[in-house]
Amino acid sequence: MGRNIEVKARIHSWDEQLALADALKTEPIAELQQHDTFYVVPTGRLKLRVFPESQGELIQYHRDDVSDAKRSSYTIFRTDDPDTLHQTLADSIGVRGVVIKHRTLLLIEQTRVHFDRVEGLGEFMELEVVLRDEQSDAEGTDIANQLMDALQIRPQDLLECAYIDLLEEVVN
Repeated sequence: MGRNIEVKARIHSWDEQLALADALKTEPIAELQQHDTFYVVPTGRLKLRVFPESQGELIQYHRDDVSDAKRSSYTIFRTDDPDTLHQTLADSIGVRGVVIKHRTLLLIEQTRVHFDRVEGLGEFMELEVVLRDEQSDAEGTDIANQLMDALQIRPQDLLECAYIDLLEEVVN
């Protein structure tokens, strides 16, 4: 099971914050289209992420809904047949909703920085400090807090929940 420390925030200045991240990146920028289907589960969250080239990842994760940096524990199962997997899950446990986004991905050392344009919601940034086995949550939180300062993420920008939760609020 993987684990990371996450932060999710609304973006207040896409160009400015992206330029700050670009100056810190340690790998080239990647542009991704992602289609995430969330399923009805009793605990945590379960989503099937489908990429344009008919590849998919089933991602199960647990994360507290708090605005500060938080631990996320996850398991990823990769598939070459996301359509059949989706149909099996939809028929057996039900679909909660769908999140469609364009993601600009930057890597800053061990942190994945996502600049997301989410259909129906707007623009967001996520930090995922991918923890190594020997690293504590506290060390990951320190890294996240330093990047929040460097990328001008303000306390009022922080979000507690996942995009699927925000979309459900918009619908209801």
